[in-house]
Amino acid sequence: MPREKGRNVIATNRKARHNYTILDVYEAGIVLVGTEVKSLRAGKASLVDAFATIDDGEVWLHALHIAEYGQGSWTNHAVRRKRKLLMHRREIDNLIGKIRDGNLTLVPLSMYFSDGRVKVELALARGKQAHDKRHDIAKRTAQREVEREVGRRVKGM
Repeated sequence: MPREKGRNVIATNRKARHNYTILDVYEAGIVLVGTEVKSLRAGKASLVDAFATIDDGEVWLHALHIAEYGQGSWTNHAVRRKRKLLMHRREIDNLIGKIRDGNLTLVPLSMYFSDGRVKVELALARGKQAHDKRHDIAKRTAQREVEREVGRRVKGM
């Protein structure tokens, strides 16, 4: 059976970029059981409340929701279990240092199939305050108005 190529997105965390300032992005593999992979192929995952921690030099993903597989039997997986992430030791040590220094957190941005393997895009992020969010919204609105005005001028209106 030929392996699929490219990047097939399963789930994204759309609120992450709104609630956090993204400082750095990492790609990690994830340890799954068979029914989880089958459920992911059906697109039944949610990253809404998910977060990652580093415990004893290992990276763990918490609160990731992967729905039970419909045709699964007693072998079905727990829906919100703790899942281990696979990263290089050098990357993990780098993350430990950065998280210990500042008030940073690890937030999953997206989950996707990359050449048949499930990958998670993790972000090293800092939480935004309410005024930062308002500032970003105001900046985005102003940029949209500028683009509209440029478009009007180009069309000669």
